[in-house]
Amino acid sequence: MISEKAKIGENVEIGNYVVIEEGVEIGDGTVIKHFVELRKNTIIGKNCYIDSRVSSSGECIIGNNVTLRYDTIIARGCVIGDNTYVCPRVMTNNLDTGKESIGGAKVGKNCFIGTNTVLHHGITIGDNSVTGSMAFVNKSIPENEIWLGSPAKFFKKK
Repeated sequence: MISEKAKIGENVEIGNYVVIEEGVEIGDGTVIKHFVELRKNTIIGKNCYIDSRVSSSGECIIGNNVTLRYDTIIARGCVIGDNTYVCPRVMTNNLDTGKESIGGAKVGKNCFIGTNTVLHHGITIGDNSVTGSMAFVNKSIPENEIWLGSPAKFFKKK
């Protein structure tokens, strides 16, 4: 189902069984694979690759040249910067323990987010930073750093 109120750029490839709600914007040259859900007001930049079974809760901003691998969940209010690579099964959250929405994670430019990473609500990951696989990121990460573990801890400068 693709809303008539979605804006889809030039040379966009859209797979089967995709949900694109009103207010969604998809930039030129982006590839959207199968079983993807892009909820209201999700903005995706140019030349992105959105793999199968990626879901957005809406009101998210995905920069240019971003890769979101399969089974990734992007919570409402998340921002992902240009040239960032998000590995499979990454999950973001935008609610605190009282179920109050306080905003999704902000991921900078040129980042690498490892497989099965969980990004806590309200955190920021600085430009050029890396999280290891299976990290639980519950604190903001400065730019140019590598963090590993659960909870994620500083490993080294990049």
